[in-house]
Amino acid sequence: MSPTLYYHPLASYCHKVLVALYELGTAFEPRLIDLGNDADRAALRALWPMMKFPVLNDHARGRTVAESSVIIEYLDHHHAAPHILIPRQWEAALDVRLWDRVFDHHVQGPMQEIVLDRLRAAGGDLPAQRAALGSAYHMIDERMAGRTWVGADAFSMADCAAAPALFYAGTVQPFPDACVQLRAYFDRLMARPSVARVLEQAKPYFGMYPFAEAIPGAFR
Repeated sequence: MSPTLYYHPLASYCHKVLVALYELGTAFEPRLIDLGNDADRAALRALWPMMKFPVLNDHARGRTVAESSVIIEYLDHHHAAPHILIPRQWEAALDVRLWDRVFDHHVQGPMQEIVLDRLRAAGGDLPAQRAALGSAYHMIDERMAGRTWVGADAFSMADCAAAPALFYAGTVQPFPDACVQLRAYFDRLMARPSVARVLEQAKPYFGMYPFAEAIPGAFR
């Protein structure tokens, strides 16, 4: 029996796990959660009291797994295909986990604060969050010198994290012109079939996104 993924097609952390699922070729049952629906909220709460998605319910193993990075670790551990998302060699795996954290905390974190500010119609400029994004952009640009993927030689969990983080962050604060390596990396990510598939599935929901007007036309 395939695991069930509780998710929403617009949510960036759900994108991260969907990219991993498509990369690994793992069959799953999608369960879209509308947090405005009482029944959906109850279903999510029963699995994960924090009521945040994504959540994976692995019926065959009797295991519920929450948090995007942990879900990917879990999928990678149980997946037998040659392609893996976390290297088995310890030092290489450490790099992947580090860059996974960079994108979750230092790109998605400030980006989501800016998005929430617009949702609340607070009208703040949020200079600290924008400065944090700028610092992250330059750090990623430096990291990508001479590299194809950010965490390891092959596409990894770090790239699963990077794709939605950079996609949404670029709508709230464009990449600096000087960050040519970051831009090239972003283009590679967007061309990745797993990422393109996730974005295609998200298209019907982009109108709900507070910065929908800033989504590049190629993705709408």
